[in-house]
Amino acid sequence: MSPRRVERCSTTPSTTSTSSRRTGIRGTSSPSSATPRPSTRRRCTRETNFSEAAFVESEEPVDGAYPVRIFDPAEELPFAGHPTLGAANVVREHVADDRPDELVLDLGVGRIPVWVEREHDEAVYWMQQIEPDFGDELPPALLAAVLGLAEADLDAEHPVQVVSTGLPTVVVPLASLDAVRRADTQLDAYYDRLIDVHGNLNVLVFTDETEEPGNDLHARVFADCAGVPEDPATGSSNGCLAAYLARHDYVDADPVDATVEQGYEMDRPSRLHLRAEETRDGIDVEVGGRVEPVLDGRLR
Repeated sequence: MSPRRVERCSTTPSTTSTSSRRTGIRGTSSPSSATPRPSTRRRCTRETNFSEAAFVESEEPVDGAYPVRIFDPAEELPFAGHPTLGAANVVREHVADDRPDELVLDLGVGRIPVWVEREHDEAVYWMQQIEPDFGDELPPALLAAVLGLAEADLDAEHPVQVVSTGLPTVVVPLASLDAVRRADTQLDAYYDRLIDVHGNLNVLVFTDETEEPGNDLHARVFADCAGVPEDPATGSSNGCLAAYLARHDYVDADPVDATVEQGYEMDRPSRLHLRAEETRDGIDVEVGGRVEPVLDGRLR
């Protein structure tokens, strides 16, 4: 079999990092090479120890969009935020002609527009996520037990709610930065009382107290059910957070325009940019961040 080229890049919303702090393999296979089986793709993701890997299925757009499949170590995903931006970077830099500033990726959840905006002479990749679905509001006591916190550590003025823009996340507002730092997934309660009852969910905790004054919110994301105990930067869950902020008027702004810091507790600080606006048809959600290529290799 001829070698298959695999573009590998790490995507991070941080403007200060020089380390490879974010997810996964971004693959482009030549038309003459066999497509890797799903089991092979999962092994690639596990081998690199990244949260997810995105595989670009074609070097040419199909009906105007580049088909992409995303895997975490356990399964194929219909959507994940940072692999989407990483795959868009690979398509723009190595696949498409003329480095387009706008393109469309065809994912499991449907077509996701991605575009590049300039900020201080640097490229920031943005994506528009699908229309958010607002699910159940969950008891604060349940999430306090899951996170090893007291119920008083949760923000009593805002609900705990499941939200999905392609990958379901339970959004948990906490009362302080200290509470976010102390959050620690209690696996018995996590699986027995949350995952087994409500299905696989990311858990995003956040507060409006931050480590850095230029940021608006501080967040952490736990996804043990996907083989990721904690994630340093999560575009999908932050899209859910953007929708939540708009629906519940959490920030004093319409439309929502917020910068989220994540990954600080892992010593992998990242920044994500969120926009959300209520319209007649629902809520428009956009998530952006910088993309930093760190590896290039070949899969044989």
